[in-house]
Amino acid sequence: MQGIIYEEPSIWLFLLVTVIMGGWAAWMTGRAIAITWRPFWNLILYLFILGAAVRFIHFALFGGTLLSIHYYAVDTIVILIIGSLGYQYYRARLMTSQYRWLYERTGPFSWREKASHTNG
Repeated sequence: MQGIIYEEPSIWLFLLVTVIMGGWAAWMTGRAIAITWRPFWNLILYLFILGAAVRFIHFALFGGTLLSIHYYAVDTIVILIIGSLGYQYYRARLMTSQYRWLYERTGPFSWREKASHTNG
């Protein structure tokens, strides 16, 4: 897998920097965008910038390649997945807590309209 997904000598550096540190920042970015009711495309824009920051950390601390489209794409895809999950989680939470008379949760990332009950 070295050379395809990560360039460091150990996968643990990739997991630490990209998945744990970058993933936490991406999750929190998704949360911030969701709870301020901004559209999803704002999240994408911020996560592309965060992908560059993660690539810089690989470069500055562990001697990775700074200007590598391949590794930037890998880091950014991981961050986009985690950030999108954070966005969807908090959007579902907001929809079902602020509009509880309209929506109910169907899972951690989804909601649906409540069934209306009519008599007769």
